[in-house]
Amino acid sequence: MDRNIVLFLNAIGISNRNIQKILKLFNSYKDFKSNYKLLYELDNIDKRTVKKIINNIDFNISDYIKRIKKLNVNIVFYDDDNYPKNLRFIDDYPLILYYRGTLLEDDYLGVSIVGARKCTSYGSWACSKIAKELSYYNIPIISGLAYGIDKIAHETALQNNNRTIAVLGNGIDIIYPKNNYKVYNEILKNGAIITEYPLGTQPLGYNFPYRNRIISGIGQGVVVIEAMEKSGTLITANYAAEQGKEVFALPGNINSLYSKGTNLLIKDGAKILISIDDILEEIEYRDVKKDSINIQFSNDEEKIIYNELLKEPKTANELSITTNIKIDNINVVLTILELNGYIIELKGGKFSTV
Repeated sequence: MDRNIVLFLNAIGISNRNIQKILKLFNSYKDFKSNYKLLYELDNIDKRTVKKIINNIDFNISDYIKRIKKLNVNIVFYDDDNYPKNLRFIDDYPLILYYRGTLLEDDYLGVSIVGARKCTSYGSWACSKIAKELSYYNIPIISGLAYGIDKIAHETALQNNNRTIAVLGNGIDIIYPKNNYKVYNEILKNGAIITEYPLGTQPLGYNFPYRNRIISGIGQGVVVIEAMEKSGTLITANYAAEQGKEVFALPGNINSLYSKGTNLLIKDGAKILISIDDILEEIEYRDVKKDSINIQFSNDEEKIIYNELLKEPKTANELSITTNIKIDNINVVLTILELNGYIIELKGGKFSTV
């Protein structure tokens, strides 16, 4: 595989599948640059793609590499030792990946967590719980840096000192959504941001379904927290099934739009997810359980309220009723616990332990 051909074609926006076809035609980058008009003879590549290549034949690959280095971005090719090894076995494996952060050998032990952007408080709580418990076993968390379930999965992994990998549907030099700037940069400290899309690629809608094959492909399985009946989340689950990966689905209320997709997955054969044990019994993991977060309470009220939230998410009013603590004190304690990173606020005003 000639890396310069791959990098050149990727940089000008040629699809991964078309790059694989073109590689079979040329022996080297020099051969490609000298005989690129042979592309017209390829019946399995459309004329618009050929025209795009020819119009960009003078694209300066050296300048592009300088841009990559200036942004502190790394490149890994399919035949590199640090290429995510599980991706080598999927259909349409990406020939090139851009990444920031670090790629580790044990990333193949990861589990992907995906779900609705507009998740419910139940979905938020469940995602946080599952991601936290996976983190106890040092199982990397993989997701897509979107709002909702993706963001909660990444944040929970980081809060529990665990690796997390975000797979983008745009160029690595673009943070999308923009509000995820903070978590993007936190991931770089203990994980990786990766994408197959070249620098400057905008977050266009059709990029994301194709990107999902990488989310499902890196790790051992996919956890689906919440999904509507027709959603990108189900595309990821379908990729996982096609790749021979385990698919775990969180059951939900049959009246909830955001549980229709997961309930259908269970009906179609996905493993029902009731507890972390449902995942652990199907995957490989290092039998080293992390100690839970070292929580230090400054008074009894903090301990009482935290222990109450361990049972299930609750609002401030619900906590006041169950603990018989004044609402003003509840609000103060909740603020302290949240600032210390012990709890998070979910949709609907409910609070949950991290």
